[in-house]
Amino acid sequence: MRAMIVHKISDVQVHLAVHPVADGVADATRRVETIGFLVVRLTTDQGLEGIGVTYHEVGGEAVSDLITRNMAPGLIGRSPFETEKIWCEMCAYLRGVGRKGLMFCALSAIDNALWDLKGKILGLPLYRLLGGAERMVPVYASGGWTSYDDGKLLEEVSSMLSKGYTHIKIKVGVDGGKNPQRDLQRVRKVREMIGDQIVLMLDANNCWDAATAVKFADAVKECDILFLEEPVFADDIPGLRRYRRSSCIPLATGEHEYTKYGARDLVLAEAADIIQMDAARVGGYTEMLKIAAITQAWNLRFAPHAMEHLHMHLVSAYSHMPFLERLMLYEEVTGKLYKNAPVPVNGYLEIPEKPGFGLELDMDFIRRQD
Repeated sequence: MRAMIVHKISDVQVHLAVHPVADGVADATRRVETIGFLVVRLTTDQGLEGIGVTYHEVGGEAVSDLITRNMAPGLIGRSPFETEKIWCEMCAYLRGVGRKGLMFCALSAIDNALWDLKGKILGLPLYRLLGGAERMVPVYASGGWTSYDDGKLLEEVSSMLSKGYTHIKIKVGVDGGKNPQRDLQRVRKVREMIGDQIVLMLDANNCWDAATAVKFADAVKECDILFLEEPVFADDIPGLRRYRRSSCIPLATGEHEYTKYGARDLVLAEAADIIQMDAARVGGYTEMLKIAAITQAWNLRFAPHAMEHLHMHLVSAYSHMPFLERLMLYEEVTGKLYKNAPVPVNGYLEIPEKPGFGLELDMDFIRRQD
């Protein structure tokens, strides 16, 4: 108990790490030319450091400025264990400039760093602090961009299989969603290549209306699809509901939602079978625990979006979280950001038996980015 009292936050540092995407890639609705991370480092007066991350693709500079100018001063002198109080104060202070989007990316990075500190102060990995026990957690490989031709698509899928993945996800929505027949051809080729023992998932990245999505799902169901992700615009909750009521392929969505209120709206609207909210966007671990409780109460699966090293502790702790997602596009920059990030082996990620997230930043790499 004494350790919790004496640790106070004494310093806040923010870093941006950016990584170019060779030749760029595209999904159904946007082109990706750079990826990366915004990193928050919180140091206590006792010398412990907690780290939190969010995305740095678009707007990372604005998030960094928001944290440095408006959020960091309110953290100095605070106990890392005040996660709920700090979360509510920050949300109240900044809600006028954003109840979704960049403000919550900023809050997520801070909150995650606080949780990392809590684990380190107590000397516990977060999965143990949350009540988990299993260190080996399932993970699926995610890629298959719509900008890939068939050769590149099958090459990446082959690479996924060679690494031992038994669950894979590819993109659909070729030509901005205007060519579902071409999508059907691509999916059939992948299913033929992987056989019937590999689990296949599809991500449409918001490209269709509900009727088009249902028509595509009816055609592609022969390929045994575990779920279809974001078949309509993420904010079109009525459209998501129409799709879910009309299709036999389960609906996954939520990576573009924020806070427990976004999860509540999806659940009450019966607009998802699998919720995919992200600790790097939704408001950090403080909100993820509440969303885990909401989805658990409604007997829905909760499969966090991307950021596998951030989410691995949650998947260990919650039985209704089936797996992690590893974005193959992020493999290189993730390997540079952390000195010790575990790499999946045969479709499983082993959680480090170290306090907090168990991750160590490569500050040489980060400083070269500053």
